[in-house]
Amino acid sequence: MPLDREIAGLLQLMKASGYPPMAEGTVEQARKGLRTLMVDLRNPATLPPVGSVENVTVAGDVPARIYRPASEGPHPTVVYFHGGGFVIGDLDTHEGACRLLCRDVEAVVVSVDYRLAPEHRFPAAADDAYAATAWAIEHVAELGGDPDRIAVGGDSAGGNLAAVTAQQATAAGLRLAAQLLIYPVVDMLGDYVSRTENAEGYFLTLADMHWFGEQYTGLTAGDPAVAELDLDPRLSPVRAESLAGLPPAVIATAEFDPLRDEGDAYAEKLADAGVRVEHRQFPSLIHGFYGMELLSPAAAEAMAWCNARLKDLLA
Repeated sequence: MPLDREIAGLLQLMKASGYPPMAEGTVEQARKGLRTLMVDLRNPATLPPVGSVENVTVAGDVPARIYRPASEGPHPTVVYFHGGGFVIGDLDTHEGACRLLCRDVEAVVVSVDYRLAPEHRFPAAADDAYAATAWAIEHVAELGGDPDRIAVGGDSAGGNLAAVTAQQATAAGLRLAAQLLIYPVVDMLGDYVSRTENAEGYFLTLADMHWFGEQYTGLTAGDPAVAELDLDPRLSPVRAESLAGLPPAVIATAEFDPLRDEGDAYAEKLADAGVRVEHRQFPSLIHGFYGMELLSPAAAEAMAWCNARLKDLLA
């Protein structure tokens, strides 16, 4: 299917913006570029309304933002991790997506501002994600939630953290009701056709992926230590010995995304392990569509599907 017309226009605008590709610029430039796209260019009046928004600190010293529905509870709780290659992104860049998730699912959303690389390398982000989830489980009553309806979710690198957290929580005997994985990175060194087909020209490039990986791990792609580290399921959750017993999953991937095939493969591996999986690959869309609802009707439809499927799992 051809690339979505509205998204194609965005890609042309980004190309003409003057910002260097992430893999060729600095960490500061990459962070500024994403904030410009997701925060500065967005009219605050277009943010979806919710019942309340509260900035807090969870699990000791991890900043977070809690979105509560306007409706009466008790509500399910979704602990959400933003995307950005473990290097960029923050609570503000994913404000719109988290508000929409809160409204559509009628859930309390705890958006987690985990530590970023290269200042804090692997496994700092994974440690923060798990700690924040354990905190949410412990404090679910004061969050207004239901202890039987707690989920983790995230997009891209945040999808990785959600998948990793689901594995760790299950191993520790902590009960989660669902996981929402939006174009997750689950196999850091995987060799997939989509990484070649979509290596350039679709927002996230293969060079960007390598750059993000180097920032997160502190290792270059050719370093022999990378292969050993890739066996750690906290980095590549697809490497886990078993996926049996994990919570039901909603997994969304995009046609023009280098991460497409590994997300599809993780969905298949979960299903093979007996896990309930709601999976859909969206044609015409790119990496990053979860947050482009104002730009592209196709992206808005995809986001609505993801949120509706999660709501079904948490019903």
